[in-house]
Amino acid sequence: MLRFSRLDVYQRLLDEGLVPIFHHGDPDIACRVVTAIADGGGTVCEFTNRSPQAIEAFRSAAAHASKHLPQMLLGAGSIVDEPTAALYIAFGAQFIVGPSFNERVARLCNRRRIAYLPGCQTATEIATAEELGAEIIKLFPARAAGGADFIKQILGPCPATRLLPTGIGEVSVAALTTWFKAGACGVGIGGELIQSHHVAAGDFAAVTSRVAEVRTMVRQARTGTKSP
Repeated sequence: MLRFSRLDVYQRLLDEGLVPIFHHGDPDIACRVVTAIADGGGTVCEFTNRSPQAIEAFRSAAAHASKHLPQMLLGAGSIVDEPTAALYIAFGAQFIVGPSFNERVARLCNRRRIAYLPGCQTATEIATAEELGAEIIKLFPARAAGGADFIKQILGPCPATRLLPTGIGEVSVAALTTWFKAGACGVGIGGELIQSHHVAAGDFAAVTSRVAEVRTMVRQARTGTKSP
């Protein structure tokens, strides 16, 4: 069941400018990671479909967020086909992200009024996805696609396009500034944000601290401010 409208989801993604990305097959750990992200100030999270246990872990995390984290937007990532998208939507996904563009997933999400962020790498893929309703395009893998310069070049003739790169590499104010100055509407960050050694050690306070730190970096990169 949708707790937020598609318009609200898109607006939140644009306002936040940062999508933490993670995966874990253990339902309890998935819930604790989502809580740690919220404790760090995050209100958006993408859980990736990368193991046989993923759907049950996501189901638990979505139920936990619905009950205890009312502002959290929990989406499902690495979605490559319509049946999988439908399953995650049924279990509470507030948005769907794919590593590639799939027309059937786009049509399903439009019918269900779910935000869909497909992964695209070329001008043609981006245009096709937009024709089928995608408002924000995941540029993936961002560096292989041409990096920040690709975003700048695409936005020249297509200024209304919104690109959110993932797989951006270095996470620092300087590196993030490069992406945002090029015109990125946000960034998706996985292992450099939700660091596996913290999760493995059960150090969720460190996850919270890292989320808060990177959110500050993103804010500084978008506004051009510097740390005191």
